[in-house]
Amino acid sequence: MNETDLALLKAKYPTKTALATELINLEAILNLPKSTEAFISDIHGEYDAFQHVLRSGSGNVKQKVAALFAGKMTKNKISNFSFLIYYPKERLTAIKKRYASNEELCQWYLDTFTRLISLLHFVSTKYTRSKVRKALKPEFVYITEELLYADLDSVDKLQYYSKITENIITLGQADAFIIATCHSIQQLVVDHLHIVGDIYDRGPYPDKIMERLMQHHSLDIQWGNHDILWLGAVSGSQLCLANLLRICARYNNLSIIEDAYGINLRHLALFAEKHYQDNPAFQPKLMHNERPLSAAEKLQITQIHQAIAVIQFKLEGPAIARRPEFNMAHRAMLDKIDYAKQTIELKGKTYQLENTCFQTIDPKAPYQLTPEEQDLIDQLTTAFMQSDKLRRHMAFLVKKGSMYLTYNDNLIFHGCIPVDDKGKFQTFRLNGKDYAGPELLTVFEKNLRESFAYPHTTNDQATDLLWYLWTGPLSPLFGKHDMTTFERYFIADKETHFEAPNAYYRLRHETWFVDQLLEAFGLDPNTGHIINGHTPVKKGQSPIMADRKMLVIDGGFSKPYHKTTGIGGYTLLYNSYGMQLVTHQPFTSRADAIANLTDIISTKRVVDQVSHRKMVAQTDIGKKLIKQVRLLKELMLTK
Repeated sequence: MNETDLALLKAKYPTKTALATELINLEAILNLPKSTEAFISDIHGEYDAFQHVLRSGSGNVKQKVAALFAGKMTKNKISNFSFLIYYPKERLTAIKKRYASNEELCQWYLDTFTRLISLLHFVSTKYTRSKVRKALKPEFVYITEELLYADLDSVDKLQYYSKITENIITLGQADAFIIATCHSIQQLVVDHLHIVGDIYDRGPYPDKIMERLMQHHSLDIQWGNHDILWLGAVSGSQLCLANLLRICARYNNLSIIEDAYGINLRHLALFAEKHYQDNPAFQPKLMHNERPLSAAEKLQITQIHQAIAVIQFKLEGPAIARRPEFNMAHRAMLDKIDYAKQTIELKGKTYQLENTCFQTIDPKAPYQLTPEEQDLIDQLTTAFMQSDKLRRHMAFLVKKGSMYLTYNDNLIFHGCIPVDDKGKFQTFRLNGKDYAGPELLTVFEKNLRESFAYPHTTNDQATDLLWYLWTGPLSPLFGKHDMTTFERYFIADKETHFEAPNAYYRLRHETWFVDQLLEAFGLDPNTGHIINGHTPVKKGQSPIMADRKMLVIDGGFSKPYHKTTGIGGYTLLYNSYGMQLVTHQPFTSRADAIANLTDIISTKRVVDQVSHRKMVAQTDIGKKLIKQVRLLKELMLTK
């Protein structure tokens, strides 16, 4: 023990009794069962579906209700009670309408109090009392603890407990108490949350998701490629900003920019209206249940979509030229076009272009922004960097986020680890040094944090690397050789649309390869798993690979993916008994879920089951506690 550690411990535990008390507490905690972790990936702005999964604990709440009340509740009653816990405020409104008399309602309240306290006790048994107390709402801590730890066999206190519950009702606190208790149950059912990337883009409410995550009691985030665009825009990357706006226009989500983050797009709309017309390739993609757009709305979005796409393609050329280390010269498109013939030459083959919108491009200087375009992108960059709400959300994303995480024997990252066909780490050369494997992810993270802390609009290296993370051939978040955005807009031949995936996506089915990765990141292949998002699991494919060591949990929260996946997403639960993969059906709507008790949990599949329950001592937190116990015991010897 060094002198600093010794001094700190002596100050915190000045007596032998204080030391002994802490040792007793810590060694007892080490013998509690491991708490439950939940893994969610690729939320893509689908706030209501995300909220439902979060409130239900990926189905864990209903599982606990069914286990506790087996033989006492019918299947229908289990569902009703579970939905009360998911949506207590809304369900209370509906339930109270059923009771004609106050006496009947009071009886329902008393029965519900008893059931909720029983469930709260059931889900809190593997936690210390102090941890349970932190999960209770402060205004009801005293009442809840009295009921939670009640000795119902004691005749002397039965009237005491009865008076507590009666007064909750007579003093008008019944609804507030139920809501508070339901929220405590939600928190205790899942102790820690892992978000495995892509909170942003496609869906309409990423801002609401961020607000909800900022209220969560315990979580971490592994950045996804779509999250990087928003981090990049706030850090001054005009390329990230242009891509972000293009995607919002493509999926009819420009309201996120204006309504959620207060960024005015009027100048962009006026510029687009002046220079662009209707174009079928740039019309917004609408989901089947979205409000139909008027002709004027549809035209405006189509024009904006073209304007920002052209600005993006213009910005790409100079970035590729100033960063030869990115090896992306083949992705600079505008100088490969024959503007007179409206053709382009790619890989020695000439293609006819269609749906073109090149009216602001000077064929002699194709990457030169017009003065209007330059002014426009500069204004937008300033607006993004100065949006207080967006900056607050991105600061949280940076604080809680990382490129990868090792946690309780699991290696968690969004996309891939770039490798060649034989599984050897591919190297990315930066400033004269080669980076590969874990070091590659670390250097990207270092540059991301630097860019966010010191925003630049002058295309410094750290900012350019943010754009590379979105689209670069060795980006662990993208995981493909090319992003064929240009080809998908303007070339009919679908062969040009193909985006060759990194060899990682083929090799991750192989046990030897997954073992190799786990070892490279310091984990034991005999107990470890890799958990990914990023790639939707198509119909007929399994998300469980490599002898159950590789788990891909992007089943498709995003509605555009539902046709491909046939489901509404995967989530993963990891408790003291092992891992369960949860399959979700597509979420209809919050209103439907509340009114009709429409759940989206369809199946749970055991991925890994342990022969002996995993205890806190076997977790990462346990390792820290064991080290602390050792230090405390050393200090005891000096007393």
